[in-house]
Amino acid sequence: MKAEAIDSLDEELELEIDDHRLDALTNEFTGDTSGESVDRRVYFKELFRLQGELVKLQSWVQHEKLKVVVIFEGRDSAGKGGVIKRITQRLNPRVCRVAALPAPSERERTQWYFQRYVSHLPAGGEIVLFDRSWYNRAGVERVMGFCSEADVEEFFRSVPEFERMLVRSGIILIKYWFSITDEEQHLRFTMRIQDPLKQWKLSPMDVQARARWEQYTKAKESMLDHTHIPEAPWHVVEAVDKKKARLNCISHLLERIPYNEVPHPPVILPERVHNPDYHRGPVPPEMYVPAKY
Repeated sequence: MKAEAIDSLDEELELEIDDHRLDALTNEFTGDTSGESVDRRVYFKELFRLQGELVKLQSWVQHEKLKVVVIFEGRDSAGKGGVIKRITQRLNPRVCRVAALPAPSERERTQWYFQRYVSHLPAGGEIVLFDRSWYNRAGVERVMGFCSEADVEEFFRSVPEFERMLVRSGIILIKYWFSITDEEQHLRFTMRIQDPLKQWKLSPMDVQARARWEQYTKAKESMLDHTHIPEAPWHVVEAVDKKKARLNCISHLLERIPYNEVPHPPVILPERVHNPDYHRGPVPPEMYVPAKY
């Protein structure tokens, strides 16, 4: 049990190693030796506590057959994926799943715009986290010229009605925008260029988007102005500090969905059945994975 607990902690530390290196390198570049903005012990303690609450929320969603949709939007490298990883890390993937859709196919481009997203909406007892969503039209598609201004105007007319319809159907819809500064995005892109383990995160589209910072800012402001509705308001997460952003977002998410702890009957393992007629056969040595470690 102790080894299992240590292994679980190692998994979390594994997720954090890049941030640790980023902190060290940032301090080296700036001459700042004050250390991280959030004490590491405090961060882990709070993260584990919040993840424990997420497990309780998961049980409540299953018990009450709730349908939850959480949208994560923001600029490239804003930290959406990091928060999603921490939310899903301790949860059952059959209950809480991530929808990260690729660029639409030729067939999907001819469909009703929201059609390919609708198929990913939750059934009762499910949580779906959209790592980018139908708001692509108001962001990357608009800025990069993948749609017309008429398409954008129609999107702004349709989104409020579409989301009100989702809410009326019983879906709990929560929307987050992760906000970072121009300087912070530049730093994170630079780190991705220099780090072989992170270069895959930097696509040609990301590089082009970097040059269009102001266009993205105008598109974001227009999007928030048109789609911040009482039934599905936007929540802005200050995300320059990744650790604070994760804790703040998860804490806020837990506050948006009232939940109680679901009582579970104690689990009692049955006695192992031994069949005297059963004899375990040998496993050929060549079937084993080489024990290099």
